[in-house]
Amino acid sequence: MITRFLPWKFLIKRTAKRYGIIDPFRVAARVRRFAQPSEIQEPIELLRAGIIFHARGLINSRAIQYNLDWVWPFWVERQFNPNDPSFIPRAFSFSHVNLTHRNWTAVGYPDTPVYPIVDPQGLFTPLYDGWSLDYWIICEDGTFFIPSRRNGAEQVIRCNSGLRVETLHEEDGFELRSVAGMEHEGRTLYASLDVSASAPKAGWLVIGLRPYNPEGIQFIENISFEKGPVPYWLVNRKTRVYPDEVPEKVLFSVYNEGDVIHKWEQYESETRGYCGVGLATSAAFFRIGKEGKRIRVLTDISAAIPDRSARPDPNGWEKNLEHAARLVIPDERMSRLYDTALQTLLLLSAAEVVPGPYTYFRFWFRDACLMIHCLLGVNLLDRAFERLDTFPERQKWSGYFQSQEGEWDSNGQVLWIMERYLAVSGKTPSRKWLDAVYKGGMWIEKKRIRRKTGRPHEGLLPAGFSAEHLGPNDYYYWDDFWGLAGLRAAARIHRRFSSPAIADRFDRFADDFEQTIFSTIDSIPSSRREGCIPASPYRRMDAGAIGSLVADYPLQLVDPGDMRIINTMNYLVDNCFFEGAFFQDMIHSGVNAYLTLDIAQSMLRHGDGRYRRLIGRVADLASPTGHWPEAIHPRTGGGCMGDGQHGWAAAEYLMMMRSLFVREETGRLIIGQGVFPEWVDSGKSLMFGPTATSWGPVSVRIEKGGDKARVYLEANWRGGSPGIEIRLPGFAPEIREAADGEGLFAEVRRQ
Repeated sequence: MITRFLPWKFLIKRTAKRYGIIDPFRVAARVRRFAQPSEIQEPIELLRAGIIFHARGLINSRAIQYNLDWVWPFWVERQFNPNDPSFIPRAFSFSHVNLTHRNWTAVGYPDTPVYPIVDPQGLFTPLYDGWSLDYWIICEDGTFFIPSRRNGAEQVIRCNSGLRVETLHEEDGFELRSVAGMEHEGRTLYASLDVSASAPKAGWLVIGLRPYNPEGIQFIENISFEKGPVPYWLVNRKTRVYPDEVPEKVLFSVYNEGDVIHKWEQYESETRGYCGVGLATSAAFFRIGKEGKRIRVLTDISAAIPDRSARPDPNGWEKNLEHAARLVIPDERMSRLYDTALQTLLLLSAAEVVPGPYTYFRFWFRDACLMIHCLLGVNLLDRAFERLDTFPERQKWSGYFQSQEGEWDSNGQVLWIMERYLAVSGKTPSRKWLDAVYKGGMWIEKKRIRRKTGRPHEGLLPAGFSAEHLGPNDYYYWDDFWGLAGLRAAARIHRRFSSPAIADRFDRFADDFEQTIFSTIDSIPSSRREGCIPASPYRRMDAGAIGSLVADYPLQLVDPGDMRIINTMNYLVDNCFFEGAFFQDMIHSGVNAYLTLDIAQSMLRHGDGRYRRLIGRVADLASPTGHWPEAIHPRTGGGCMGDGQHGWAAAEYLMMMRSLFVREETGRLIIGQGVFPEWVDSGKSLMFGPTATSWGPVSVRIEKGGDKARVYLEANWRGGSPGIEIRLPGFAPEIREAADGEGLFAEVRRQ
C-alpha cells in the first residue's frame, strides 16, 4: 500500500529529465488528445497482447537479421528479401514481425480445442505458439531443396477421414509432399506429419526441429534423440516427437555454431544439444532410395487437451455436419469455400468460440456472437446453444458481458444473439438466461451518458476503443447500434417469456435510445456527414464508417432503402476500396474479407447488384486452403494483421451464401434474391438448406426449365407461416402465402 503515497509520477519525470529522455507522461497526454476522453484509455487485454506480440518481434530483430544464412520460415525469407514485393526495411523498426504472410491453416477435430497449424509452404507447428517441424532435401553434392526458399507451393485441404493439409513442392526433378493432420491412439493425441520425397540424385530427406513458428522465434533450449526400438526426440524436456524409423544420422547445433543445416556433411557425434540462447536446432537424415522416401512423424500433444479424459472422435466431422446446411451450386470454387468455411466454424467452436487457431486463440464476445449467428444460419442449433449457455456465467455482477474493458458493444451483441437463438429454435429460456438478459439490458441503459450540457454525444454509450479498428477512443455508433439492438432483444424476450411490464420498460429505453442516436446523426454538419453515418458524431467520413453499417446488416434497425445506409455504402465503395474490396486503412491496413462481405450483404438487402462482384473478389482473396486472414496485404495477398485463419471471415462467407437463397425481413422470407443469374442459366439444380429461420427450418431448391424457373421450398413452419417473396434475378417477382406446416412450390417467368 506504500506505493499510493510515493510520488511515482514526479520521480519518473525527474529521472527522464536527468537522463535526457522524453517525459513519458507528456507523450501519453499528447497521444490521448487525439481521442475523446474515456474512462478506459487502452484495454489492458490489448496492451498485454501487444506487449507479448512485440516482445516476440524484439527477439526476432535480434535473432533473424544477423543470421540470414539460417533457414527461416516463409514469411522471413520473403519479408527480408530486397528482391521480393514483401520486403520491409528494418532501419527504425522496434520489432520485426510478420506483416506480409500471416497465413496458416489449422488441423484437428471438431470437438478438440487443440490447433496444430501449417504455413503456406508446409512448415508445421504442432503445439500452440510452439516450435516447428520443417523438411528439406539435401543432396550429396550440396544441392538443397528447401520449401521456405521457393516461390509457391500447391496446397490443398482435405476432410476425408479427418482434416488434413497437403503441401506439394515440385521442381527440376525434386518432389516434396507433406500431409499434416491430427491422429489419436486411445487418449494419446498426436500432431502428424507425413512427408514423402524424391530427388534426381543421391541425398537425404531431412526432418528439422526449428526454434520458430509463423510469428517468429519460439525457444528450444534442450533437444535429445533416443535411438531405441521406438526412436524419438525429446524437446525442451517435455514433448516427444516420434519418426517412424531410425534415421541414418541425427545432428545438433546451438546458436553460436549456426543453423544445423550448415553441419549437413558432418558425422553424427552426439545425442543431445543444449542452447542457453534458446536457438537449438536438430535434423534427422533419412536416405532417399530409388523409389523415394516416406517418413511419418508424430508429436505427442496430449498435454494440450484441456480435459485429459476427453477422447477425440475421428468421426466427429461426419456427426457434426450431418444436419448442417448444404450448398449446391455450379460454381465449384465458391462451393468448396463454403465447405471449408464450415469446417473452420466447427473447428474454432470446439469448446468456447474463438476467432482464430493461433493469434486470436482466445474468447471475445463480439466474434463469438457473430460466429454463433452463423451456427444458427447453417442449422447447427445444438452447438450454438451449448456455446451460448456458458455466457451467463461470464457476465459480471454489474450485468456487463466484458470482452475487454473499454469496449461497449458486447452487451448488445449477447442479448441480440440470445434472442435470435430463441426465435429460430422455438425454445424457452431458462431462469439464468432471463436473469442475464435483464441485467444485461439494464447495464446498457445505465451505461448511457446522462444528458447535462447539450453535447452531441449525450445519451449515447461512452467513448471507448470499440471494435479496435475504427480509430482512437470515440463515441462510436457501432456500440450504440448494438446497444439499441440489445434493448429491443431484451424487450422481445421478456414479452414472450417473462414480464410484459419489464418488456415495456426495455421498449421505452430502446425508443429513447433510438431517437437519441438518429438525432445526433441528423445534427452532424452536412459538410462532415455527407448524407451518410460517420463512425461517431465527432468524425468526418472515413473508413471507420464501416462500423455504422451494422444498423443495416445484420441488425436491420433501418428499413431497406434507407438513404443514410445507401450513401454510407457508396462512400465506402468510392473512397475505401482497393482492387474491388474494402481496404481498412486504420490499424488493419489491409483488405478485409469479412467487412467486404458485410457491405455485400447491405447491397443485397438494398437491391444493389454490385454484391456479386464483391463476393467474387472475396473468393479470389481466399488462400489455397480456402481461408482468409483477418486483413490481407494488398501486394503479397498474404495476411498482414491478426490471425491467419479468421473465424469471423469464415462465418460471414457462410452467411453470405445463405442470404443469396434465404433472407429474413419483418414478417416475411425473401427467397433466391441473391442467386447468381449464371447459376440459374446453367440448367443445374441449385440448393441451400436446411437453415434455421424465425418460422422454422427451411430448404430452398431452384431448377430452370426453358423461360421458367421452379422454386421448391421445404419447410416445417412453427406457429404460423411467413409471407414468401420469390425474387429470383431476371424473373418476375412472386408473392405467396405458405400454408401452415407446409412448404411451397412456385414457377416464375423471365421478365
